[in-house]
Amino acid sequence: MRIFEFRAKTRVPRPRAEVFAFFADAGNLQELTPPWLRFEILTPRPVEMRPGALIDYRLHLRFIPIRWQTRITVWEPPHRFMDEQLRGPYRLWLHEHTFEEDGDGTLCGDFVRYAVPFGALANRLMVARDVRKIFAYRERRLREIFGAA
Repeated sequence: MRIFEFRAKTRVPRPRAEVFAFFADAGNLQELTPPWLRFEILTPRPVEMRPGALIDYRLHLRFIPIRWQTRITVWEPPHRFMDEQLRGPYRLWLHEHTFEEDGDGTLCGDFVRYAVPFGALANRLMVARDVRKIFAYRERRLREIFGAA
């Protein structure tokens, strides 16, 4: 299984505690996900974020409905947390979210390790581009929600 990596960083001009609190509310993930994915959180809210917490979603990839379940594997407020796909479109999805103080703002980091069916070919033709688009949308939304840095 070939594992691919994606990294992104976004600086927002808000305190780390405020930014982390936004991410700690699982319902806000919907705010950061592009509309074309038709993303919906199925787990009743509020979700108690902690190691072992399970979150269920529904989304559409290229018009195909997909159920997705993640588990929070690391929960270290206000520094970082990690989620892992248990069920979904990827063969592997590990996503680390980091939050670093940066002067009067916060640097939000995303580090994703993922694997896909059909490996490098599928990643080159579709998946890598989609991942970049999803995180570009996330960056735009973070800047809209917290102000441009």
